[in-house]
Amino acid sequence: MFVGSLLATYGWYIVFSCILLYVVFQKLSTRLRALRQRQLDRAAAALEPDIVVKRQEALAAARLKMQDELNAQVEKHKEKLRQLEEEKRRQKIEMWDSMQEGKSYKGNTRKPQLRWVFVAARGLSLVAEEDSPGPSTSSVIPKRKSDRKPLRRGGYNPLSGEGGGTCSWRPGRRGPSSGG
Repeated sequence: MFVGSLLATYGWYIVFSCILLYVVFQKLSTRLRALRQRQLDRAAAALEPDIVVKRQEALAAARLKMQDELNAQVEKHKEKLRQLEEEKRRQKIEMWDSMQEGKSYKGNTRKPQLRWVFVAARGLSLVAEEDSPGPSTSSVIPKRKSDRKPLRRGGYNPLSGEGGGTCSWRPGRRGPSSGG
């Protein structure tokens, strides 16, 4: 009788606490197993110093290899920057010479276009591209598209609220009912 009334009163609490205890026990048991495994690994590593030395040598070799690759990338980047500086210097000399001859210098020299290119082996790289020696775009006259209607009317002012169509914002009423 006493057990029945106890289950009737606190039955759900007992069920939920049992489930909670089960979950906590499972989590703790996995952590304890992992902790024991780590301790066994440390003991095994302490007993075998040759393995530790080999791991450290492999790690040092991997770091050295990555550093060499990084140094090679830095050298390539410096060489590209040197080439770009040389190109800029050459263009300045050409511009100065053309100015001395009395020619216009603004359209004669073209700067190389820089862009970032993703290369799978190296990551992002800065690449200078020369313009193609095709037909000049300055001699082509662009067509005017007059058949388009303008996006806005001429008298459009977004601050005045006029001319914007059916949507317009109006300030709320002044007074104590506005909140704030």
